[in-house]
Amino acid sequence: MDLRESMSDRNDVSLWLAKHVISREAKDTNCVFSPLSLHVVLGLITAGSKGPTHDQLLSFLKSKSIDDLNSLASQLVSVVFADGSPSGGPRLSFANGVWVDQSLTFKPSFKKIVDDVYKAVSNQVDFKNKPVEVIKEVNSWAEKGTGGLIKEILPPGSVDCTTSLVLANALYFKGVWDEKFEASKTKEHDFHLLDGSSIKVPFMTSKKKKYISAYNGFKVCCLPYKQGEDKRRFSMYFFLPDAKDGLPSLVDKVGSEPGFLDHHLPSRSKVQVGDFLIPKFKISFGFEASKTLKGLGLVLPFTGEGGGLSEMVLVPPGKHLYVSSIFHKSFIEVNEEGTEAASVTAAVISIRSLPKFDKLDFVADHPFLFLIREDMTGAVQFIGTVVNPLVS
Repeated sequence: MDLRESMSDRNDVSLWLAKHVISREAKDTNCVFSPLSLHVVLGLITAGSKGPTHDQLLSFLKSKSIDDLNSLASQLVSVVFADGSPSGGPRLSFANGVWVDQSLTFKPSFKKIVDDVYKAVSNQVDFKNKPVEVIKEVNSWAEKGTGGLIKEILPPGSVDCTTSLVLANALYFKGVWDEKFEASKTKEHDFHLLDGSSIKVPFMTSKKKKYISAYNGFKVCCLPYKQGEDKRRFSMYFFLPDAKDGLPSLVDKVGSEPGFLDHHLPSRSKVQVGDFLIPKFKISFGFEASKTLKGLGLVLPFTGEGGGLSEMVLVPPGKHLYVSSIFHKSFIEVNEEGTEAASVTAAVISIRSLPKFDKLDFVADHPFLFLIREDMTGAVQFIGTVVNPLVS
């Protein structure tokens, strides 16, 4: 299976997961998270599991085998998340880290995957006697890996003397719009909230042609980022429901239809725009993912049963490993220059006929869904919703 085909399956998982994260963790609030960051950490957990736990993880991640999962992870590290800034493209940083208690020894097969596939930095630490110091070390690593945007991923008390391992992923993205907005044209307009009230927020605007398509009940706008010399093309997509209160039903639709992205992206031909307004916004969002994942049927990794996580390290007889918690935190800022986004923890482009309008309006003056995607592979890095652009 090639990378693009594999990412199409992965995006179905990402959008399905986003639907539940938004409805459970971010109801009526702004949110942003990175499904790929979560996917990478779950992939590492899968590599260290066996038996029914292993099978459940593969099924949840829509992977046929650990080889397929490892192949995808390797390509994500080497292809999708390679830094594009030296050649004029978006700045990207993607790092994996593993912290293991000094009393434990990696199993050779797991260590090889950690080193060769995930390119993760391994650290031996003293969970039993210095849990507070370990938390500081992991948080410092996360801050460095996200350009200072996320300063804490592990909250106080999240690591103690019973902890054996911490697996982490840090993702950073900074892209400049291919066509920047003129700051002097940014003006305040009404933004309609889900409760029916409205607020004044700063909107960016432009009269230049845009990639926009209209579908039944919603519109989609694509804003490309300045690309480098490689073949990758990063873009931000805005999914705007026609109805002012249409975000919940749109999120449900996006997360329920297999192959949704394959059939609902703008064509690669720009169209004339009438009114065009996109709000500036900044979001910081975090959640403990364990409850959401358990609610979606991923249970065994959190119990230690069903074969458990016995392939990671050598543990004393009668002991077993289990996932106690998964913390995820993301940040995004969208302004006239472009987008800066970070997280700690893809689709075939279809050509569709545009409606026969002289111009298409795209006025994002009410709650909407957004995502950042690498278009060559289809890999979705970030997904989120904006329900109030003034709330960060």
